[in-house]
Amino acid sequence: MAAGRGEFFRSFLEGLDRQPGRPAPGRRQPVRGRGKPGSGGGQAGPCQGPAGGKRKKRRPKVAPNPVSGMDHSFPEVKTEETRENFTKVKSSPPKENLVERLPSEILIKILSYLDASSLFCISHVSKLFHQLANDDVMWHKIYVSEFGGQTWKPKSVDDAALKEDPVEMEDRSAGHWKKMYFRTMAGQELNKWRRELRDISPYTGLPRQTEWVLRNLNVSWELTVCDCLGRESRLEQSRAYFFESSVIVRWSGGNFPRYHHISNIQLHGVRKDALKSPKVRKPDWRSLILKLDMKTHPARFIGKDRLIKLILLSPGFIIGIWRGQSSVAFIMVSLHFHRLVEKSLLGSPVCPFSEPVDRPPVDNSDPEFGLHGYTLHFVLHNTGTEIMSGHFRQLFCRTVQIRDGQVELKAINRTNLSQHRSLSGNIKLPWKSEVLEGSVENCCIMTLTLLDEFQKPFWCVSSPICIKMAKNPLSFDYSGEHFLMEYRNPDGQVKMKLVWLKEQKQFFLISLTIYVSVFKVNKHFSTEY
Repeated sequence: MAAGRGEFFRSFLEGLDRQPGRPAPGRRQPVRGRGKPGSGGGQAGPCQGPAGGKRKKRRPKVAPNPVSGMDHSFPEVKTEETRENFTKVKSSPPKENLVERLPSEILIKILSYLDASSLFCISHVSKLFHQLANDDVMWHKIYVSEFGGQTWKPKSVDDAALKEDPVEMEDRSAGHWKKMYFRTMAGQELNKWRRELRDISPYTGLPRQTEWVLRNLNVSWELTVCDCLGRESRLEQSRAYFFESSVIVRWSGGNFPRYHHISNIQLHGVRKDALKSPKVRKPDWRSLILKLDMKTHPARFIGKDRLIKLILLSPGFIIGIWRGQSSVAFIMVSLHFHRLVEKSLLGSPVCPFSEPVDRPPVDNSDPEFGLHGYTLHFVLHNTGTEIMSGHFRQLFCRTVQIRDGQVELKAINRTNLSQHRSLSGNIKLPWKSEVLEGSVENCCIMTLTLLDEFQKPFWCVSSPICIKMAKNPLSFDYSGEHFLMEYRNPDGQVKMKLVWLKEQKQFFLISLTIYVSVFKVNKHFSTEY
């Protein structure tokens, strides 16, 4: 046993002599062998002394004594230090990945058994797997197995480029089938509902099948309420009320934080895939529609009844708070149909969908381009009934009528009695919590769709609105009480004048005027009014 240990340490120290390590700072390295130390106090190494002398001849080592088991050629080396150095060498982790030592052909064969999503994920493991997982031959097989034997043919421009510089064309087409797979996959999903949205209603200027597409895709809306401590409450919708150009979504019966503790509110569109198997559960896709910060979005009181009071948060949020308390009874939001399908499906969980810019062609021959040819579809409604609906064509504003940075479009003129409209029933907003329900008088939902002269949506709004009594009479043609309804946001303003006819017990809308920001008009039509 002793002889074996001596032979082991002798062999180990020979290796240390071949690759001497750097001595620790502040510690003198022990002298190995029987050589003399140099004049500078350092070790006389096997190659050269500190003074740059010639290499000394190594003396032959004496065989170990079989009786004592110690190697007398190295009397200065300590056993404990040698064991410590040996442990460090033995425990060092291997630097080379054994999987990556496999040939590329074998790795590609292994990766070919993965599906598209797994192959995409494994491409982020390392540079080697990123290169192998983007192999065009492998993605071509996945594409053909998924979508059939469609072959890709380069265009004529690509053919010319191929003749001029084949190396550059080869680099340009690298990863083509991977891009084609995801593009085709996304295109098939989008075409399922975009085809249904091509049928545009000439009355509203919006797709006719918006409600059908939302219901068919199993789209719902989810509310995330965050309090001041960062705790989140995620709520699924309780009810959705669909109308011709908008939808009202309500959340009630959830674990709401107190109103004064709410920090922000997030609205997500959620698509829930139908379960083919109860054991397979895919996560629902969440698309952020809007996020409201309670500090930057000031709240406004708009009405109350015996049980609750209503707080309005622009754009379109209503929070019902129990009177005498700060606890939330329900939350409602009014959403316009314009781009609602895209907003509910194509955004990410943290970033909303970015609407494409669709500007009309510039018409330099028309001096008042962008000031005429507007069409307005206007609706007053609540969660259950439609109070008033109107369609107004050929709205215009002359250049001399532009005042205070706003373009004025009159839909109902106060002096023209033939244009006045009666409202069906009272103006009120029904509400419902988990166990109680009621209605707040003098509140409703306003939904307007303003189309430009090319019948494209130009300004779309769906928001709660309240009625208030006018200080002075607005018209001498009616003897009843006069009221005002107003709405304002950075893009424009809406003003309505109403009269309450006591004998008929109904409201008459005697004036409706739309004010659009000149900045919005100049940006949309590329003009400079």
